[in-house]
Amino acid sequence: MYIDSHCHLDRLDLTEFDNNLDNVVDAATAAGVQQMLCVSVTLKDFASMADKTLKYSNVQLSCGVHPLNQEDEVDQNQLLQLADNPRVVAVGETGLDYFYAPETQEVQRDAFRKHIRVAKQLNKPIIIHTRDAQEDTLNIMREEGAEQVGGVLHCFTESWEMAEQAIAMGFYISFSGIVTFKNAAALRHVAFQVPEDKFLIETDSPYLAPVPHRGKQNQPAFVSEVAKVLAEVRGQSVEEIARLSTENYQRLFN
Repeated sequence: MYIDSHCHLDRLDLTEFDNNLDNVVDAATAAGVQQMLCVSVTLKDFASMADKTLKYSNVQLSCGVHPLNQEDEVDQNQLLQLADNPRVVAVGETGLDYFYAPETQEVQRDAFRKHIRVAKQLNKPIIIHTRDAQEDTLNIMREEGAEQVGGVLHCFTESWEMAEQAIAMGFYISFSGIVTFKNAAALRHVAFQVPEDKFLIETDSPYLAPVPHRGKQNQPAFVSEVAKVLAEVRGQSVEEIARLSTENYQRLFN
């Protein structure tokens, strides 16, 4: 049984699922996915995301603002209020993305700090997105005491050196469909090195569909493809990867 530790069910194009989210959740269940974490990227859409997923007992939520969704300054009090929802098991996703939005670095850093402070107030782990911002990400994590609540660097694509420093702060490293890509040899080497009690698997659906589903819309049912590649890279069985990643998820978020 698998857990998709990071997906965006509210952002799926449901036209290929007969306009019914039930079909996505049912497909995931049929593929052995026992739980999904539906991750927030804006505060204004959080209520809608929560409503769309309310009836699914196997869907948990996060609450936060993606670093590429910084149209407005993050309201720390609003974030605190929304993230206090009992269905919310994590704060985020938050973090820094200097690859796509270098012009908003200052705004991103301010928002990241606010998310960490809210996570500490609520004693909930943090979901971090980081791209081309290794030094600033790690520095802010340390300065704000992120190790007090821990969390995950999701959809990881950075260096082993960064992963190692995050792990030292109690953070987990999550691998998405990117690890299945032909040009991801360096990332697979990172996956080989992460301790077995510190990795998660995810889809980040509807984005980044894994091999052999490249070009299609991603969905939680495809998380098994990530597990298959990790099993091959790490010299473990798929069943072992499923068990370890499930135990890691439950330890972090529950």
